[in-house]
Amino acid sequence: MRDPNPEAQWPMNDREVEAFYRTLSEAMPGRTATAKGPKDQPNPFRTCISCMCSAQSLDRNTAAATRALFRLARTPQSMARLPVESIAGAIRPCGLYNRKAQNILAFCNALIQRHEGRVPNTREALMQLPGIGRKCADIVLQFAFGIDTIAVDTHVYRVCNRTGLAPGTTADKTADTLLARTPGWALPQAHFWLIQFGKTYCTARAPRCEACPANTWCRYYRQSSAASK
Repeated sequence: MRDPNPEAQWPMNDREVEAFYRTLSEAMPGRTATAKGPKDQPNPFRTCISCMCSAQSLDRNTAAATRALFRLARTPQSMARLPVESIAGAIRPCGLYNRKAQNILAFCNALIQRHEGRVPNTREALMQLPGIGRKCADIVLQFAFGIDTIAVDTHVYRVCNRTGLAPGTTADKTADTLLARTPGWALPQAHFWLIQFGKTYCTARAPRCEACPANTWCRYYRQSSAASK
């Protein structure tokens, strides 16, 4: 059975959202000592660069690309002085390197011109910088600045739309709905619970619905069960 169409999906009610998160809090480990953020970068600038390199890239390829790039430059000022060809050559392992190199150079120049080289700590300001979308902005806010939010990656988007937690036709729409519906007590851990849940039970292929601890509230499970009768 195909995943439900987000446009036709009906969301969980508030009571179900609360129960869903309570179940995830008991079944998933949440943030662990090894969850150090995107590619384990030490500051907001390098977190931003790592996020930009990670688009459509495997973790190991992103790590290779960022290691090579940060050997050449580690600040916005020094990176902005690099030829775009040098940036592209360094980040070649992560794919789409020509476009990413242009975005990185534009990002560094904008950061210097608008913020004196310091990464801003608001979603709005981050998303006004070249190459920074909603997911990357939320990752930077959470891991680099310690601001509780939920970055909607492919796992979170799938879980939200499949279960009815926060249906949305785009990742950004899902992110807005999810942030509004997540209880305050769950917000610090929700990002980790949802990703872990998506990798453990709500997988892209062959989701483990029968074993899922949260299937009581899942719209996809209800539809699948009804269709099989």
